[in-house]
Amino acid sequence: MQEKPKNVIVIISDSLRYDTVYRKGVGMPYVQKNAVEFTEARSAGCWTLPATSSLFTGMMPHEHGATSQTRQIHKDIPTLAERMKAAGYNTYQVTANVVTTHIFGLDRGFDEVRRIWKIVPAKFKKIMQMLVVMGKPRLRKKMFSGDFITKKLTEDLEATKTWLQYTFPDIFDQVRQILKDNEERKEGAFIFVNLMETHFPYHTAPTFKYENRGLIGKIKETLWLYHISNNTFMRKGYQNLKPKALDILRGRQHKAWEGVASSIDEFCRELHEDTGNLVVFGSDHGENFGDQGWNYHFSNVTDGGNKVPMFWLGLDDEPRTVDTPVSSRHIHNSLLRAIGETPSGPSLIHEPERSIPVMQSYWYDNKGKTLDKYKFNQFSFLHGGSRFLLRNDKWFQAPFADSYDEPDFQPTPGNANPVEELIKDKEQKTYLKSAINNFENFASTISFEPKKHH
Repeated sequence: MQEKPKNVIVIISDSLRYDTVYRKGVGMPYVQKNAVEFTEARSAGCWTLPATSSLFTGMMPHEHGATSQTRQIHKDIPTLAERMKAAGYNTYQVTANVVTTHIFGLDRGFDEVRRIWKIVPAKFKKIMQMLVVMGKPRLRKKMFSGDFITKKLTEDLEATKTWLQYTFPDIFDQVRQILKDNEERKEGAFIFVNLMETHFPYHTAPTFKYENRGLIGKIKETLWLYHISNNTFMRKGYQNLKPKALDILRGRQHKAWEGVASSIDEFCRELHEDTGNLVVFGSDHGENFGDQGWNYHFSNVTDGGNKVPMFWLGLDDEPRTVDTPVSSRHIHNSLLRAIGETPSGPSLIHEPERSIPVMQSYWYDNKGKTLDKYKFNQFSFLHGGSRFLLRNDKWFQAPFADSYDEPDFQPTPGNANPVEELIKDKEQKTYLKSAINNFENFASTISFEPKKHH
């Protein structure tokens, strides 16, 4: 039987696209040389809440319940942290994203959640924080509340630090301290890490920096970021960003990755070479830069938004490349198996061929003004080099995307059902038919009235 890891560390670089990692000259030398590398992994969800919830449960959004409308994991579903705790690990979350905390219940099972914005000082000018606040409707409302006027800053306002400055060095130091403390007590730790450097608006420097030059250029860039953040196209019905603007936004994530890649690679090396540690590095979901007319990562299923990098640095696992399409949510099962548990689903390390990549999205109610044409839920799966999409009872298909060349989904001939027509494996067919049925049943129960959130 394989030795149980001393510590388990999962590092997620938020919103990091697969093709950003694999751009020429910006690799992760240690990780890619020593890891089990998954080249065709897809996230189950398209934004942090559903995607992270799938990592924490091994389930699809329609199973765990955390979507764009229903924003909590069902309370009767055990989380990865709870199962790690039951297995004897002390559990920690060190995060730069408020979404992974108590706001949506993703703190469940962690002994301690270290919210990095509570720990580090602001290193940017206050005017930049105000621009971020003004760019987010929920934060604008809070800014003009009595609490803000009396300088009682809310959690969200403090968390804007992570949108405007590097926090990964501070996060790495927190992880080191946690491991040191547990080592002194001769106890093991499970640590989940969320890094925000590759998340919108993308950290191209230690503190926020414009890519455009001159006052007019900076104003334009501010407006682009504003429209992205607010999903304006869902209310207006047209692209707010021209190709040049989208190229600059792509460049922002590229530069953000270039700024942190070597540090993450070195940190993974440090953790992995400390005998007994199991380290996973990847992304919760990707990002849309105009792919198929989408400007942001809410509510869509594209390779740009769902294809993710994923690496497993195990104890005795031979480095290799897995080109089989897999669902990144099954890293949950892989981790449980590594600590001696018996998960109900497939392990990506031992049986990646059993992992069926399925993606889902649920439409986003943009301040109650989302246009009817964007009010749909989507179910997508991969088979034979194609992506198949179910939307409004109609089937579409598209080949796998090649970098930023994201082909549009086209109707299947005669609206043919690919599950019935193409899937020959009985286990896969049974699973997909059941998943589609459960997805549609779940979607039909969701109320799309705007909900109030804390």
